Amino acid sequence: MKTALITGANKSIGFETAKQLAGKGYFVYLGSRDLAKGQEAVTKLKAEGLTNLEAIQIDVTDAASIDAAQKTLSSKVESLDLLVNNAGILGGMEQAALSVDVATIREVFDTNFFGVIAVTQAFIGLLKKSATPVIANVTSGLGSLTLHSDPTWMYYNVKAAAYGPSKTALNAYTVALAYELRDTQFRVNVIDPGYTSTDFNHNSGPGTVESAAAFVVKYAAIGTDGPTGKFFSHDIQGEGDESPW
Repeated sequence: MKTALITGANKSIGFETAKQLAGKGYFVYLGSRDLAKGQEAVTKLKAEGLTNLEAIQIDVTDAASIDAAQKTLSSKVESLDLLVNNAGILGGMEQAALSVDVATIREVFDTNFFGVIAVTQAFIGLLKKSATPVIANVTSGLGSLTLHSDPTWMYYNVKAAAYGPSKTALNAYTVALAYELRDTQFRVNVIDPGYTSTDFNHNSGPGTVESAAAFVVKYAAIGTDGPTGKFFSHDIQGEGDESPW
């Protein structure tokens, strides 16, 4: 049975991604900053007949928490097949470039960018022991510099000076990571689940969590013959789902 760790998996897209991966036969570790909430999520999924799940405490902004999670998982499994870096924060709805608080930008980057790097580096040892290792970094279309520079893009007027750049940085890190692992069995991609209706955006998105998670799972559950170093977006209407950087 393949194993997966998903950060921020106790609600929304992370929760649904855990549900769908478990349904595909993965043993899923639901990473949650609040262990009690993670355990509640597992209880809900087990009530639906899914048994191959377990909650694990991990705060991606806390080095001690990440280290403890790595040690806990290492005591349970010999390898990790899939890491979904899903945990992220918005940082509020008002993020004008000239007025957003620098502290807000630092806070958003701490979770969305530095947190991903810290978690990836902590679990890379377990991932390297897998025959089919995958790292899926959940990004956003708002991280695309090409689209943000195109006045015809549907979200051209949505500029978030903390959140958007944090995802742009995440995309750049993923390119570097995929390159570093290019001669291995690793598949490393960024996946944008699209503008989805969740409490993250006050339920303003048109997409459903079920559809968003299915898109994440599509590229998270790929084999060694799958793509690597790519940016896939659920909001892109075209062959291959590939988004411009």
